[in-house]
Amino acid sequence: MGMTKNRFTIAVGCFGLLLAACNDNPAGGIENQEPLSSDSQIIGDLLSSSSVQIVSPITSSSEWIAQISSSSLLSSASFDSAYFGGVSSAVDPFPKSSAAVLSSSSRFEMLPSSSSEKVYPKYDKILGADISQVQEYEAKGVKFLDVDGTQKDVFELFREHGFNYIRLKTFVGPKSKYGYAAAGCDQGSGAFPQNVEAFGDKEHVVAFAKRAKAAGHKLLLDFHYSDNWADPGKQIIPERWRNIRDSKVMADSVYAYTKDVLQALKEAGALPEMVQVGNEITNGMLREVPSSNTDCWGNKPSQADAAVNGGMGSSQGIANTAKYLAAGARAVKEISNNIKVVFHIESPHKTNTVEWWMKSIIMNSKVVPDVMAFSAYTAYEHGNPDSWKKLMIDLGKTYNNLEFMIAEYNGASKSDYYAYDGSRAKTHQIMDEIPRGIGAFIWEPERSGAWGTAMFDWVGNNLKANAKAFDEYKVLFR
Repeated sequence: MGMTKNRFTIAVGCFGLLLAACNDNPAGGIENQEPLSSDSQIIGDLLSSSSVQIVSPITSSSEWIAQISSSSLLSSASFDSAYFGGVSSAVDPFPKSSAAVLSSSSRFEMLPSSSSEKVYPKYDKILGADISQVQEYEAKGVKFLDVDGTQKDVFELFREHGFNYIRLKTFVGPKSKYGYAAAGCDQGSGAFPQNVEAFGDKEHVVAFAKRAKAAGHKLLLDFHYSDNWADPGKQIIPERWRNIRDSKVMADSVYAYTKDVLQALKEAGALPEMVQVGNEITNGMLREVPSSNTDCWGNKPSQADAAVNGGMGSSQGIANTAKYLAAGARAVKEISNNIKVVFHIESPHKTNTVEWWMKSIIMNSKVVPDVMAFSAYTAYEHGNPDSWKKLMIDLGKTYNNLEFMIAEYNGASKSDYYAYDGSRAKTHQIMDEIPRGIGAFIWEPERSGAWGTAMFDWVGNNLKANAKAFDEYKVLFR
């Protein structure tokens, strides 16, 4: 999900949201990718012995992206270790099939707490929450209270209510000009208008991921590949890559940055189980640059140079996006072949667009993820759980090795309104009925806005868990 200041008025502490309509006009695909250059001026010595081999479109990415071959989509390149903070070239010494990590038949076990023998509610698939912006509330002194008013760590609170997965977003340089946390940028509203820290940078992501893991959660890391919100309406190239004029060099940068962040998480003992390479990229990724009219939310950007522009409206743009996705996926698998690669688009009600996108990237360009994920908001007229079920079942017949997931939902039927009618739990129940469906993530459940209603209520300066909101999920547990 991406955010914009001008389009919606949000409840206290919330952001605005921009979800632009997808382009329904199919564009041509590409046949093969050329090797990336080895003379990158942005990044310095990467692996010279590893590469990725592109295979048929319907195989799992755990096979194609992890193969080591002399015929490489991404050649070795160089990078400045001081610039990126150091990237390890170590490959997981014990690679395993990613299918073993979280198949549709896998079970989440009741894990005892490190401090006591707690038994948590048990759910077979992903019951996840994206709580990236909780960091902002905590920085302002907000405490989280359970349904009985007891103060708890937010990760433990969700764990005790049966949630088993956390989704965190990450930006490249959020303090950069036009970034999410740029000086003087007022992205908030209500009580907390100013982002006082560069939330979403590598250091904050590592710290938050460690807390999630300590509470027993699994982790999905969402790379925006921008300094600001990347969404259907904008995918602004981060400042540090803005002078690049060669898509091969841009892909090298995607590779090195992705690997650098994951290496930091590995060293912290907080590797994610899944990684999103891009956020809501139906219209492509790394497409725009700021203009003289661009605000710190990223509104009103200009198109990037065609040589690097990943806009899906042209065959060259499709080729560029495919190249960037392959670069990010390769970095993920070199850190650990057990990490699942996720591609994430939105607007599942536009079935023709979804089918065109997957054909362009997966079938024609032969860049294959482990998981295909969607943003699915009823409040944005994205359909309903039954329509999402039909879409994913139909897609699964063609892409018979892909797993499917809802990366963002709220369940609300309109702006800041939820009827507590079971729609949120039904989102998960339909994933149980989809072949290779693995679960779903509610988006920022501590906030209300155009996308829907929070699962918490304000009690003074604190947020208290809403009993009705959390109790709804009890139908999932066994």
